Amino acid sequence: MSETNETEEQVSEDDWAAAMGEQATVESANAAEAQPAAIFEEFSASGEKSAMPQGFDMILDIPVDLTVELGRTKISIRNLLQLAHGSVVELEGMAGEPMDVLVNGTLIAQGEVVVVNEKFGIRLTDVITPQERIRKLNR
Repeated sequence: MSETNETEEQVSEDDWAAAMGEQATVESANAAEAQPAAIFEEFSASGEKSAMPQGFDMILDIPVDLTVELGRTKISIRNLLQLAHGSVVELEGMAGEPMDVLVNGTLIAQGEVVVVNEKFGIRLTDVITPQERIRKLNR
C-alpha cells in the first residue's frame, strides 16, 4: 500500500508542477502582449498644456460656507426656553462695529452691512491676511 500512495503522491506532485509551469508560460505570454489600459490621463513633464486644471484652478469650484456674524452671546437653557416672538437677545457686538466674515468657520474678513436692491450684503472693510490667521492660531 505504501508503494501505491507514494506513486499517487509523485503523480500528483508531477501534475501540480506541470500545471504551475503551464500557468507561468501563459502569464508571461499574456504579460508581453498586454498593454496598460488608458484609464487615467498621463501627466507629462514637458510644457504641454493638458486638459487637467493646474494650481488653484483645481479647487476654484469647490463650494464653501460663507457666514456673516452679527454677534454672539451665551445664555442658559432656562433663558433660551423663555424666548418668544418679539424677544430681544443682547449680543456681545456693539452697534456700528464691523461684522465678522467666516469661511467654513474661519475668520477671513470684517465688513459693514449694506442694502442692495432690498437685499442685505456686506462690504468688506478689512481682510485678514494668512499671517494674521496663523498668529491667531498660535495664541
